[in-house]
Amino acid sequence: MKLNNQFAKGILILIFTFFGIQQADAQVTFRPGLRGGANFSHFTKGSDYYYDPYNSSNNYSNNIDYATKTDFYIGFYGALKLSKYYTLQPEIDYSAQGSNYRSSIKSVDLDVDYLSFEVLNKFTFTNKFNIHFGPALDFVVNRNFNPDANVDMAFVLGMGINFTPNFGIEARVKKGIIPVIDYNDSHTNVVFSLGGTYTFDLK
Repeated sequence: MKLNNQFAKGILILIFTFFGIQQADAQVTFRPGLRGGANFSHFTKGSDYYYDPYNSSNNYSNNIDYATKTDFYIGFYGALKLSKYYTLQPEIDYSAQGSNYRSSIKSVDLDVDYLSFEVLNKFTFTNKFNIHFGPALDFVVNRNFNPDANVDMAFVLGMGINFTPNFGIEARVKKGIIPVIDYNDSHTNVVFSLGGTYTFDLK
C-alpha cells in the first residue's frame, strides 16, 4: 500500500511538472500592429465572357477585359500569440480595390473600396517565416460605379517574413466569393497585396 501511495505521488508530480512546463512555454501575449502596402486587384472573367457595363445594346463581349488595377491598403491588427508557433490575428483594413475596364474604345478604372474585417490563423516557423490564412468580411465604403452587392465574403492566404521582432513584410492573395458586378455571370474580386507590418511592444 505504501508503494502504491509513493507511485501515485510520483505520477502527480510528473503531471504537475508537465503542465507547468507547458504553461510556461505557451505564455499568451498580445501585441497590436499596423500594416499597409499596395493592392493589385481585378475582377474575374466570369462564366465564359466579360460583362460590358458601358454597352447597353450588347452587354456581353469578348472584346473587353477587366485588367489589373493598382491601389493601396492600410489597417491595424491585434496579434494574440497563443503558443510558440500559433497566433490568432484579427484585423481591420481599408482596402482600395476594383479593376481596370478595357475595351477597343475605352479604358477606365472601376473603383470599389472596402472596410475589411479579417480573422487570420498565423503559423510562425524559425521566428521569422510565417504563413497565414482565414476568412474576411468586406463592406463597400466607396465606389465610382454601382456594384451588385455592398458586401463581399473572401478567403485570405499569405506569407510573411519578420526581419526584426517589430518589422516584417508580407504577401497575400484574397479571393472574393460574392459577385461584385453582373451577378448572373459572377465577376468576383481577386486581390494580390504586398506590404509591410509593424508590431508594437507592450511593456
